Amino acid sequence: MSDSPLTTAHRLLVEAIDALSAATDSATDDDLLSVLTLCEGTSRRLDRVVVATVSTLERRGTFAERGYTSTPAALGDLLGWERFEARQRVVAAEQVCPRVSLDGTALPARLAATAAVFAAGQTGLRHVAVIARVLASPAAERLTPDVWAGAEAQLAEKAAIYTPSELQTWGTALVEALDADGAEPDDRPPAPVNELHLVRHRGGKAGGTVKGRFDDAAMFDAIATVIDAHARPTSGDEHRSTAQRQAEALADVCGYVLDHGDVPECGGRRAHLSVLVRLEDLENRARAACLDFGGTLSPESLRMMACDAAVVPVVLNGKGQPLDVGRATRTIPDGLRRAIAARDRGCVGCGRPPSWCEVHHITAWQDGGDTALHNCVMLCRACHRLQHHSEWEVRIRDGLPELIPPAWIDPQRRPRRQPLLHVAA
Repeated sequence: MSDSPLTTAHRLLVEAIDALSAATDSATDDDLLSVLTLCEGTSRRLDRVVVATVSTLERRGTFAERGYTSTPAALGDLLGWERFEARQRVVAAEQVCPRVSLDGTALPARLAATAAVFAAGQTGLRHVAVIARVLASPAAERLTPDVWAGAEAQLAEKAAIYTPSELQTWGTALVEALDADGAEPDDRPPAPVNELHLVRHRGGKAGGTVKGRFDDAAMFDAIATVIDAHARPTSGDEHRSTAQRQAEALADVCGYVLDHGDVPECGGRRAHLSVLVRLEDLENRARAACLDFGGTLSPESLRMMACDAAVVPVVLNGKGQPLDVGRATRTIPDGLRRAIAARDRGCVGCGRPPSWCEVHHITAWQDGGDTALHNCVMLCRACHRLQHHSEWEVRIRDGLPELIPPAWIDPQRRPRRQPLLHVAA
């Protein structure tokens, strides 16, 4: 039986790459420089194939049929991409691939000139992203359709000679020059911005950064008044800086609210320490604790928080498997959830922190599954949905959870497991 066109094309591509690799062994310097430009051009053409394929799969609804509500999430699971890499291809597909209207009419690519140079391998994915971003700016949206199309053609031409950052700078200046009149005068005051960003430290490290802006005077004054009242120097020789005192004041206020305020059940209580004790460390004092939002504490912070926190002992064996858990009363017992969090350290599918996760029964409760450690795993809402609406499977092996992908993602269905740093340590 003859090979399919796709199989034949792949075989020829692999053979060509092998031949190119072999030809470099005795190549001159000039030839090697040519190899770099050839490979870059080929890589860009392959990117075009990938982007066109993503566009076709989205149009057919293939990922949605297989349980995914997000194309980048599906691409990440299928190809091992980071989300930003997947989104880059999805954005390119939306901009440089032919479209179909709701009534089935074929439409050209939104960025027609860019699509042409991208298909020819003269520009890369980052250039496409830059052009799309520049032409989606408020200034570009004020251009007439003809002027907008002319700007896109110029950007596509420059993409072959400029780096993405250079193209961004040049394209922004071009659009601003074309939009000579600028926006219409608006005497209305700008809309107030009230926002707060909480960013956790990476790598499982405890703590994070809080950054906010409050244009609403009443909201800001309420926050400032409370923090100021709790941030006053405690004595004449106060050694803490103003920033330190304000940071500690904010934590004090939040701790008070957790004790006395009416807040959602997810976080409406003092911090709980899950103190992890390995068998080999039982003769020593506890050295670390894990928090609901992920990360570990230093011994000093652990001792301080243990004075005023619910301490849930979690004994681990040498493989990082919980052996004994303190229990409290909940629909899923609090101690059991903490045992699962201590073992899984968050979503077993994508690694989101425990506070974002739900507990999933591997064998459904209605099918006789127990609410027990060996039958429960932590999953964020997106990964939990995949367990119920796709061919992904989850299981416990050697006391630790792992996911088994569908055959269309991995024909061998090799189990996947999140890196468990506390086990590796």
